[in-house]
Order: sequence, then C-alpha cells, then structure tokens
Amino acid sequence: MKNDKLLILGQRIRFERLKKGLSQEELAEKTDLSRRAISCIECGVNDPKYTTLLKISEALDINISNLFLKPL
Repeated sequence: MKNDKLLILGQRIRFERLKKGLSQEELAEKTDLSRRAISCIECGVNDPKYTTLLKISEALDINISNLFLKPL
C-alpha cells in the first residue's frame, strides 16, 4: 500500500517536472538516476533519500522545500 505522503511528494515532483517541460528520461539524465527510479518516486512507490531529493530539486531549479507542498 502506498504512503499518502510519498504519493503527494511524487505528485509534486511530477508537477514541477512537467512545468519545466521535462520527460522522466530527461530528469533522470539530469539527476544521474534511472527513468524507472524517477517513475517509482513519482508514483509514491520509492521513499527517496534526502540526497536524491536534492538532486531532483537542483535539476528542476527549485528549492527543495517546494517538493513538500501539496500539488496544485
């Protein structure tokens, strides 16, 4: 069963990624993660480490705290 907080985090990452016009593959390349890892994070399956969230926020050019806001 998916954790609601992880699902919200994943939705926010997806929202920010799409806002920047990036595919999962492009975000994966910018973060040195696999496309599957990005997909699992966005779907709320994986619980990413802090360092992974830092990579994602840097690749999306946003403050890491923005990842913890509820999706619009």
